Amino acid sequence: MTSFDITAPLPSGTTLIEASAGTGKTWTLSALVVRYVAEQGRPLSELLIVTFSRAASQELRERVRERMAETLTALQRGDVTADVLVNHLRDCSADELAARIDRLATAVADFDTATIATIHQFCHYVLRGLGVAGDSDSYATLAEDLTDLRTDVVDDLYLAEHVAGSTLDYAQAKADAQIALDNPSAVLSPTDATGPVAARLAFVEKVRAEVTRRKRRAALLGYDDLLTELADALEADDSPARRRMRERWSVVLVDEFQDTDPVQWQVFSRAFGFRQAQPAGDDKTLVLIGDPKQAIYAFRGGDVATYLLAAKTAATRTSLPTNYRSDAPLVDALQLLMANVQLSPGIVAHPITAQRTAHRLQGAPDNSPVRLRAVLGDKRLAIGSVRENVYADAAADIARLLTSDATFDGSPVRPQHIAVLAYANRDLHGIRAALRTHGITSVLVSSESVLRTTAAEWWFHLMMALEQPHRPERLRLAALTPFLGWTAEELDARGEQATEAISAQVRALVAAFHRGAIAAVLDVARSQGLDARVLSQVGGERDLTDIEHCAQLLQEHVLEGTRALPSLVAWLRQQSADGTAATAASRIMRLDSDALAVTLSTIHGSKGLQYPIVYAPFLFDHWMKDDPTPAIIHRDGRRVLSFDADEVNQPEHRSEALGENMRLAYVAMTRAQSQVVVWWAPTWNTANSALHRLLFGQAGSADQLDSLLAARAQGGDGPGVVPAERVQLENAAVSEQILRTWAAHGVFSLTEVDGDRSAPEVVADRATTPLTVRRFDRSWVDQLWRRTSYSSLTAASHDAGAATSEPETDAVGRDDEEPLAVASNGAANAAGVGADVPSPMAQMPVGTTFGSLVHAVLEDADFQADDLHEDLLDRIREHLAWWPVEVDPDALATALEAVCTTPIGPLAGGATLVDLPRTDRFAEMDFELPLAGGDRSHANARLGAMAPILREHLPAGDPLRAYADALDGEELGGQALLGYLTGSIDLTFRHDGKFYVVDYKTNWLGPTDAELTLAEYAPAQLAEAMTHSTYPLQAILYSVVLHRYLRWRLPAYDPEKHLGGVMYLYLRGMAGPDTPLMDGQPCGVFSWRPPSALLEDLSAVLDGRTRKGAR
Repeated sequence: MTSFDITAPLPSGTTLIEASAGTGKTWTLSALVVRYVAEQGRPLSELLIVTFSRAASQELRERVRERMAETLTALQRGDVTADVLVNHLRDCSADELAARIDRLATAVADFDTATIATIHQFCHYVLRGLGVAGDSDSYATLAEDLTDLRTDVVDDLYLAEHVAGSTLDYAQAKADAQIALDNPSAVLSPTDATGPVAARLAFVEKVRAEVTRRKRRAALLGYDDLLTELADALEADDSPARRRMRERWSVVLVDEFQDTDPVQWQVFSRAFGFRQAQPAGDDKTLVLIGDPKQAIYAFRGGDVATYLLAAKTAATRTSLPTNYRSDAPLVDALQLLMANVQLSPGIVAHPITAQRTAHRLQGAPDNSPVRLRAVLGDKRLAIGSVRENVYADAAADIARLLTSDATFDGSPVRPQHIAVLAYANRDLHGIRAALRTHGITSVLVSSESVLRTTAAEWWFHLMMALEQPHRPERLRLAALTPFLGWTAEELDARGEQATEAISAQVRALVAAFHRGAIAAVLDVARSQGLDARVLSQVGGERDLTDIEHCAQLLQEHVLEGTRALPSLVAWLRQQSADGTAATAASRIMRLDSDALAVTLSTIHGSKGLQYPIVYAPFLFDHWMKDDPTPAIIHRDGRRVLSFDADEVNQPEHRSEALGENMRLAYVAMTRAQSQVVVWWAPTWNTANSALHRLLFGQAGSADQLDSLLAARAQGGDGPGVVPAERVQLENAAVSEQILRTWAAHGVFSLTEVDGDRSAPEVVADRATTPLTVRRFDRSWVDQLWRRTSYSSLTAASHDAGAATSEPETDAVGRDDEEPLAVASNGAANAAGVGADVPSPMAQMPVGTTFGSLVHAVLEDADFQADDLHEDLLDRIREHLAWWPVEVDPDALATALEAVCTTPIGPLAGGATLVDLPRTDRFAEMDFELPLAGGDRSHANARLGAMAPILREHLPAGDPLRAYADALDGEELGGQALLGYLTGSIDLTFRHDGKFYVVDYKTNWLGPTDAELTLAEYAPAQLAEAMTHSTYPLQAILYSVVLHRYLRWRLPAYDPEKHLGGVMYLYLRGMAGPDTPLMDGQPCGVFSWRPPSALLEDLSAVLDGRTRKGAR
């Protein structure tokens, strides 16, 4: 396989770049993006970059942008550099260099146009954003976590068919269903099963069908549904989906390709691969970057067979040959252990070289790059006792290292330099307990669900007490949790008095729950000393983190509609007990501390990370069940979920499972930068383990191994050694000879574990630098660049200091709820239009809380619900928990129903909110608008620069023209436009091809001592109200925001054709279909359509550009 060269001609067609651990996949991908932009002039919007997790996509986005910005700066300055990419791009004519710099500068400025996403985000965008229709309901909601729905289906079907005298075990049924649902494209096998196997197959078939039915009924889509829909839409050669995708993206780069499943590969190959039927010149570039040796996600659908299939179809196949992570001594040692070894069928660990020649670990008790601590002896040991000994030995070894003079890269080795990696969370907990005996802090990076922790158990006991506070046994269980803080001795000593005191505590928490649900309960508990009680215990940081995390999940469940305590208790009981369910990302345990601590992580969780020193204590432990069904196997190129134990145990299928274990060992050992420490012991589980097969399966004797290692040390890319399976050793002498042969060739240092685990206690590392006050000697601080909002800009006209703060959102501190006095029934409304129609909200309260409640209800409401009143009523009841105000929910629902059915004026052709389907409206559209260049701010634009533009473009009769006078004032107009304008538009909608901005207002415009009628909200009155407020600035800014957004996202955008205007809906003046009109305009609605030229010039000024003719 040839080595990939970043300076070679850019890849075209389908190219596979095979990486190894630490060889710079992300750097290579980022450099390719820079080259496609700089050399070929491809706009970022034509590039699609896909990876397989949200965290990875975010990191990739940052790395690509950073690489692009650094390259641009280096080319602009012309500095001498060792950067091979910069030097390559600089090697061209002066004109071409100027063009490359200009292309990169444009790309950096327009970086948000790049599509860098997970595979699921990409599929969702294609199906919804590009208008590529699948066969699902277009109103379906994408659900990240379908665990609850799947659990309900399994429970319902099991109770209906198997609970009485069934031969199908419930735990087995749950496990079978989970793997079947996690692999929806896998074919079930065997088709001719009988007896218990037939019952298991029938159950999972029914589960699959019922989950699909319930998703459709609830209008839900899972991630797998997105993939399947898109793959199906791409199947035909003349597929519209394929055409649109190829029009949208010309270069596609897929990172971590080894984690691809068959359906994902169908999407990429069908959309961007070569087909015989495609037109000439329609070739697209598809670059696949991955490391099959790190394909370790079979449990969640990742399929290394898919990688191997793609490798065969790729026109070009290259590799990344240089390791930039690990020191040369460590790379060389692992080469001797694994080079040319088949980690699974078709996957070979090819030789690589190290970029770092020095060994950065110095002064350790044992400086060897790889260390093997072995239990030698004739007897096979029980894994349980060995596990406990390894926990203690690993902790003692870490303690010796931390108290030594060891340094890494010149700095003393600290706990944060060390990671302990294991297959299972159980072993991480054991190591953590052992580390505590030496006073060593550690942080657990776990994939476990927080709902199966001690903190979740505490919450469960507390919720049980809140549900039935009259039951003494529940009160006492709750009392023993940190929420209430009692001890068993206190309960015993105080007797009935204790029960009464606990009851009072619980009643206070019940009241808090009814006031603000779980969030309020946690606030009360914290005010009563919860944090201090938890943190005073060993492991308190972990427990407090879990308490907060559980509270968040419980609160979210309340927001989804589970407000009754019995239902909440039942849900928590089920989630805590379900140890087989897949853990959604939102439920995975969070880091409990950012202190200097040893990292404890599963091998799966460590992928993509690096640590100076890695301990992998259990690579010798791998138990394989006699009946491993159900299991994913491959038969005739198809992915099969087999329930046939005989079939799964066939050598070719068994090797798949062993290969996964081998690749996990590879991932664990290649996380290290300087040293790996592993253990080996002869247990009943050892024979199938990856480490045992590597040590004893490559050669039958010490002499054979000696010859093999001598040849391997000469280098070269051999055919691949297949480590034998189930290697049983004759006796301890043979195993020791083989281990010492490995050690003699410098692969590792061998230490026999002798049971002496005495080690010093390590005092937690504290800051040794004296605390000092740093002198602030900068002569000037830029206070003009900021992240601001409409609210902050207008607040500054009243309080100059207010604008310097960084706003969270325009929704905070609304300015539209208090009474606003304007001329009532005067000349503006001489005809008295609406004077005989009372406002539907005349009896409603005023104030910010009521306004926030109404905004929240309208944000969530389904205007086209079959029963609009009931839908509004449900939303009101839901949001009253967060915006408590004295209001009749039914009366408010009636008033808002009138709002939804009021025509919103001729600007929108007389449409009502009810006429707007979900696909044509966007509630609370958040935005970040760059001002005068955003991050590249250099202009000196001021808000007052908008005033002459308003006078130029708005005619004398325009209701907002007079606002130019306000912008002339220094307090408002003198504000700098540097940084970003942020906010959220209440409603953006599309109607008859035009797009509109809507803002809801709940102002009381009439006198407070008289009945409120629609006369106060006649169109002329609203125009006057607008001119006496700061709303014109909001209308202007939000119009520019929509103009900028459509210009960026809407093909062939023309503001004259596509911009509809702005509507301010004064909700108290909207009375339904019969709302009075004045000159064709309904009461309660202020409409304004800014001229296109005005928006063009305002957009230019806000961006710090010359306004005439600028776009």
